Amino acid sequence: MRLTNITRVTLPAGRVRHYAVTMGAVVREHVPISFDQRRHVSEGERPGSWMALAFRLPHPVTAERLGDAWLDVVRRHGTMRTVFSRADDGTLQLTEHAVGAGSWHEHPRSGGQLTRDAVHAILDAHCRPCSRPSHRLVLIDPSSDAADSAQTVVIGSDHSHVDMWSVLLLARDLLAALDSSAVEHDVLMRLETGRPAATLTTDAAGASASLDEAPDFADHTAALAARPAATPEVLERWAEILAAGDGLLPTLPLDLGVLRHAVPEVVEVRDILDADRLEMLSTQAAALGVRLLHMVLADLAGVTLAMTGRPLRAVFPVHSRYEPRWHDSVGWFVTNSVIECASDDPRACARDVKDALRLAATPLAGIFEPRGGMPAGPGMFAVSWLDTRRLPVQLPADLATQYVSASLRVDGVMIWFVVSPTGMHLRCRYPDTPQARESVRAWLEAVVHRLQDRTMHDAVEHRAS
Repeated sequence: MRLTNITRVTLPAGRVRHYAVTMGAVVREHVPISFDQRRHVSEGERPGSWMALAFRLPHPVTAERLGDAWLDVVRRHGTMRTVFSRADDGTLQLTEHAVGAGSWHEHPRSGGQLTRDAVHAILDAHCRPCSRPSHRLVLIDPSSDAADSAQTVVIGSDHSHVDMWSVLLLARDLLAALDSSAVEHDVLMRLETGRPAATLTTDAAGASASLDEAPDFADHTAALAARPAATPEVLERWAEILAAGDGLLPTLPLDLGVLRHAVPEVVEVRDILDADRLEMLSTQAAALGVRLLHMVLADLAGVTLAMTGRPLRAVFPVHSRYEPRWHDSVGWFVTNSVIECASDDPRACARDVKDALRLAATPLAGIFEPRGGMPAGPGMFAVSWLDTRRLPVQLPADLATQYVSASLRVDGVMIWFVVSPTGMHLRCRYPDTPQARESVRAWLEAVVHRLQDRTMHDAVEHRAS
């Protein structure tokens, strides 16, 4: 899976349509709201609050079949059937609704408009915190002269209902639902022609089987709320972390310019290691008794220390799918910790990660709600790590999957490291100021060079052999 941005995602030229299920009557009131959902939705209606996944379809499908399959997916995952709204007194509320078939809408295209710009407009307009629903399925039928002849699908949703793991689950379930409908179609065709029919799974009433309902994210939210309160040790550690940042979460100690408000973003995607050199780095990590993550953090810490004289301190997102039953569920299963690495020794960084994971085991609501929310200021820095090989859901490589972020105004820096069977790459988002362009680019170049340098000697020996 490739991480990219809506301003640079690769999509074929062609016809663009989008589909939304119909949200019906309320079937459940007072659905639990997670800490991150409340924080995200409370920022209000805005473009760019979504995340998306783009991928090729393995076989041509009709829009009708695709819409039916998407309805099956939405019915499988509770959070996709929920809607945020404000009560008369301003209280944020979340309700679950019955869902039904929707309709396809052609996106009007101005002359010369790129496909990515059309998709950008659709997701910005409809995938907002309080939209009904706040997700869209986009179908791109390539034009006859397009270089890529495969149909492409984009699944977009407001972030309040999904994380990176979740959008992969949605894609997998959509493909499974399409396969199921294809089997049903094959049965009917074979019956009409008198040929032996394929086996089709049915339920007790004889209806064709659909996707089973997955465990609901709302149940996960309730389970977290029922956890014990933070221990004095955890509260003390968070107090130390915030004190080190003058009451705020960690910042990247580089010159980002004057950031009195959010500014347009710069997004950089850089390849770091191919598959062979990734394997070399993995071998080096194993020899030290650590993991790839610890090697990367060590180099981040080393570069940061060399350039600023200060240790690496960053917000550290951690998934909250603590139990296997949540592995198949869609929702915002992410919490945040803080990682502090004062050494460029991977073994020391491994211990730092353990400390961060222990901190992440305590729900953030009890930590930050008394402080009025997460105390983020200009320059806030976050490091995210995703090894797609370790996820329980995998999509075939020939689908050319792209994880697509929205285009935002920002005042902080976030870097993602992504590992896949083809190697390692990073994506970094930072403010578009002259100072940040100079300082962050130099920092990124040093990080990439240091990671590549670790495997340079081994790569030379490998070629020589």
